Amino acid sequence: MATRQWNPLDFDIGEEEDEEGTPSPSSISPPLPYFDRDRHVAFLEMMYNLMPHYYQSQEINRLTLAFFTISGLHLLRALDRVDKDRVADWVLSFQAHPRSRAELKNGQFYGFHGSRTSQFPPDENGVSAHNAGHLASTYCALAMLKTVGFNLWTIDKESILISLRNLQQPDGSFMPVGVGAETDLRFVYCAAAICFMLDDWSGMDREKAKEYILKCQSYDGGFGLMPGLESHGGGTYCAVASLRLMGYIEDDLLSKTVTSSIINVPLLLDWCMQRQAIDGGFQGRANKPSDTCYAFWIGAVLRILGGYKFIDKIALHRFLLTCQSEFGGFSKYPGNLPDIYHAYYGYTAFSLLEEPGLNPLCAELGMTDLTAIGII
Repeated sequence: MATRQWNPLDFDIGEEEDEEGTPSPSSISPPLPYFDRDRHVAFLEMMYNLMPHYYQSQEINRLTLAFFTISGLHLLRALDRVDKDRVADWVLSFQAHPRSRAELKNGQFYGFHGSRTSQFPPDENGVSAHNAGHLASTYCALAMLKTVGFNLWTIDKESILISLRNLQQPDGSFMPVGVGAETDLRFVYCAAAICFMLDDWSGMDREKAKEYILKCQSYDGGFGLMPGLESHGGGTYCAVASLRLMGYIEDDLLSKTVTSSIINVPLLLDWCMQRQAIDGGFQGRANKPSDTCYAFWIGAVLRILGGYKFIDKIALHRFLLTCQSEFGGFSKYPGNLPDIYHAYYGYTAFSLLEEPGLNPLCAELGMTDLTAIGII
């Protein structure tokens, strides 16, 4: 049975957000009344040096787990805790390379592998039949390389961009790999982010991608992951961030005097504002519990639109602190154990809240705003 590649944009898809694992009030330790940066740095340093055993089943996503760790340390202004050259060399070792230029048209994607377990050696004839990268892993790889200051002009971007076009479907959507995978807004976003970071849009047909995105906006203003699906916080982020990266919408739309837009902004704003629940947190869909990660997925959309000022920041700050672990990191729900995914999006949420001691966030890329801190 094929192993499903997980990626940083999975948003708990297919996972029932029920009461399982939700502790009783008596089992929840009183939350710290402040953002404990030092504990979070220690949590990420642990992840950098020795990944806990319960992540073994995520070996195929090692590059993604590394992205959460390295980018998280950068948000916490603690990137000096890692060897940046060593990180860059390690990330570069995951890029898939064609044997010849002709192979760029064979349907495979020559981006980055998710882990060593997906780097298959050539067969007895020297043919690398499964030597293909993954869109989400490539997004994570390029983001990490930018974070540690590596010059992306020196990588084999031609192979990435030419083979990236193999993944775009006739309707404008993208598959994450060359064959046998789903297509939805997550991978449209990954493709847009890759082209944006490489400063080269030859890897995708932006117009077709835009038309696909517009078909995903639902009657209530949010975006489903595919046309006709229920509005979802993660899908909405992918749609809005992609359109912003591709240059189809302006930043801070709500402050512009021109009211026309290719998306229904008032309805979208209304849908996003309704996602802040009574406990102060954000839910990914209607009638679901608040979840740490949606403070980023919804919050970043509002930041791009210029509507972040309308949320109840004090209530959100209070909710996020209930998900902060005494061990460092953040959990999905209050009182649960922390995990690297929710820890990272907890840090991005606090960056959006302009927590002292954190780097500013680039909402469209989901990482430190390198321009704002003077790196690029």
